[in-house]
Amino acid sequence: MYTERAARLTGAVLWTSHPAGPGRVLPDGCMDLLWSEHQGALLVAGPDTRAHVTDGTPGAWAGVRFFPGTAPSLLGVPAHELRDRRLPLGDLWPTPLVRRLTAGVNAADDPATGLEELALRLARETGADTPDPLLRHLVTGLDAGRPVAAVADELGLTARQVHRRSLTAFGYGPKTLARVRRLQRALALARSGVPLATTAARAGYADQAHLARDVRDLTGLTPCRLLGRR
Repeated sequence: MYTERAARLTGAVLWTSHPAGPGRVLPDGCMDLLWSEHQGALLVAGPDTRAHVTDGTPGAWAGVRFFPGTAPSLLGVPAHELRDRRLPLGDLWPTPLVRRLTAGVNAADDPATGLEELALRLARETGADTPDPLLRHLVTGLDAGRPVAAVADELGLTARQVHRRSLTAFGYGPKTLARVRRLQRALALARSGVPLATTAARAGYADQAHLARDVRDLTGLTPCRLLGRR
């Protein structure tokens, strides 16, 4: 079972999961700070360029999903170094510090709330409690379906500058970010009952075949299989 709610950190989402078997985490342009009951450890999920298939190991999970582009300044690591990776927080920070942070989350009545408190504390200490307005504008523009070049012009940046900032903040270039966010728009529409052909047009695809190819490339499944439709 999976649940989520808005976190107290700007733009972040707090979630919990009790997997009943293997699952599929789809790319969304975000990074997560994770807690695993099975491992009793804190981990970092970097930005994905394709679906991440989980093994379904029993035990609770909790996570803070940060607004796109905000986690690297909090963690002190460029996003492109974590692309398509899941790794212990201890691989990034000193072991004694990570032990203390992990013990605090393990001792919390609710690990998800413990994670949220940890994220808030780290954000205050690093100054990452408010998303960079430039990065937020970039994400908002791409979410609205505007071309990368048009958003770059609005920001007064060259395509090269936007690409460099995107690698650090999101883990990949703005075109890949736009593609990932378009996938999320399409899935939100399809899950609300919008037919796939209409979904493709409204989400910014050339046609339904274009949508199907992108879904297969990014998730490993056809749209119907992903959505559980005939």
